[in-house]
Amino acid sequence: MSTVNRAAVEAVLRQYTDPYMNQDPVSAGCVQAIDIDGAQVQVRLQLGYAAGLFKNGWAQVLQTAIENLDGVDRARVQIDCVVQAHKAQAQIPGLANVKNVVAVASGKGGVGKSTTAANLALALAREGARVGILDADIYGPSQGVMFGIAEGTRPKVKDQKWFVPIQAHGVEVMSMAFLTDDNTPMVWRGPMVSGALLQLVTQTAWDDLDYLVIDMPPGTGDIQLTLAQKVPVAGAVIVTTPQDLALLDARKGVEMFRKVHIPVLGVVENMAVHICSNCGHAEHLFGEGGGEKLASQYGVELLASLPLSMLIREQADGGKPTAAAEPESQIAMVYQELARHVGARIVLQEASAQAMPSITVSDD
Repeated sequence: MSTVNRAAVEAVLRQYTDPYMNQDPVSAGCVQAIDIDGAQVQVRLQLGYAAGLFKNGWAQVLQTAIENLDGVDRARVQIDCVVQAHKAQAQIPGLANVKNVVAVASGKGGVGKSTTAANLALALAREGARVGILDADIYGPSQGVMFGIAEGTRPKVKDQKWFVPIQAHGVEVMSMAFLTDDNTPMVWRGPMVSGALLQLVTQTAWDDLDYLVIDMPPGTGDIQLTLAQKVPVAGAVIVTTPQDLALLDARKGVEMFRKVHIPVLGVVENMAVHICSNCGHAEHLFGEGGGEKLASQYGVELLASLPLSMLIREQADGGKPTAAAEPESQIAMVYQELARHVGARIVLQEASAQAMPSITVSDD
């Protein structure tokens, strides 16, 4: 029997690609330790994104591969998920007790942006992350309803300065709806809206969050610009439908984030296909392949493609979105994939930025 060494173990690990980082564990810098004791091998990996539902299966795959290595009788692979704070826009200080801010945006309304934001937050929490969601749609806040928070609920105030977010389904939730009457429209001009958003972001006592998901209002106006200039956003997720009009506005959203130097993590396509509940016939009511075309055009990833489903709407309206209501369902699994891809893309965006060479100009 041959003697196993570290190089042989690393060679095995290099044969397996993390589907979210698109790299093997060695190249991705995930290997924390490789301990070899005769014919027994222990490997410890660390993922930089929340992947609690994925890591055990991934560890088993790698463990089996190492045990097939000549000279190994028994192997053990331990995978930990440690989410770090990642770089946002230059010269914008980080938020207290928040590692990463993820903006969920759309060019137009009615494409399922808020539903996507809610399910993304819940899916990240299921993966083991500490998560909050901020409803930045000042004119039409809906996250309170989606998280089943009773009308008239008000956040507690800490030290006469901080709003204490409301807990629901394991997620910290903050919304302008908690501070106003649900039946009273917000008749505010731009500066007032921007000020309200900043107050919600900076004066909420978030509790050591790995991710803060911000449900943006549709469009590319004051709130989006305020966010880009004042809030450290690690990346943005663009939500669209395959419809040409929605794609046209989604392109504007992508361009806006690029101009303000916020990475676009990818595209989520909602209402991609409708499956008849009676006969099972599939029909693309809003067009086909639009999200994929948009992602390809801008060189970003199509993070998820979701069907036009009455169940998604009913569960969100009922205060328990799909990722919480039916966590083992096929649709919920799509949201879990979305959550892992978003977390991994944040890590990859920073790695890509650090790899870029610096360019200097001198008079020599």
